Amino acid sequence: MIILHTPEGGEPERLDAGRLRASEIQIAERTADRPWDSLKAGLLDGDVTAVRTLAWVIKKRGNPSLRFSAFDPFEDELAVRLDSRETHRYAEEMFERYGHDPEELAGAWAELRQAADDPAVAEAAIKEQTDGPKADAAPSGSVTSETDTSASSPSTSATPLTTSTG
Repeated sequence: MIILHTPEGGEPERLDAGRLRASEIQIAERTADRPWDSLKAGLLDGDVTAVRTLAWVIKKRGNPSLRFSAFDPFEDELAVRLDSRETHRYAEEMFERYGHDPEELAGAWAELRQAADDPAVAEAAIKEQTDGPKADAAPSGSVTSETDTSASSPSTSATPLTTSTG
């Protein structure tokens, strides 16, 4: 998951929530007074407490003295997007679910385009699903250039994320 923090009048800051250290997770759990599974689910749902807490934890990497009370963005300054791996996984899930129904599939693709952090990745994932397997595709289990952060990334749900936490 990618958290976008766009302070008023500022440039968007991309915070990669796809890989956190155990100590960062513990800080987030203590700060939000919630277990990790609840924070991950909240991130997927755009829950402002989960998004703010995880954004703050990630921002502390570059500014260790940043206090939680000092990181208080407006609700519309935070957004959550699918990273590359999650975008591809979501496209695969939606094709499996709606591949037989062109209207439903078109709606799923529109949602994916909005939820993906990178529009080009969303288009590639859609094309990959709609064009079917390629003869020159890498065999299963082969190494690709895409970074896999599945060990700590939350899984996507059937409904993709929207543009803000509200």
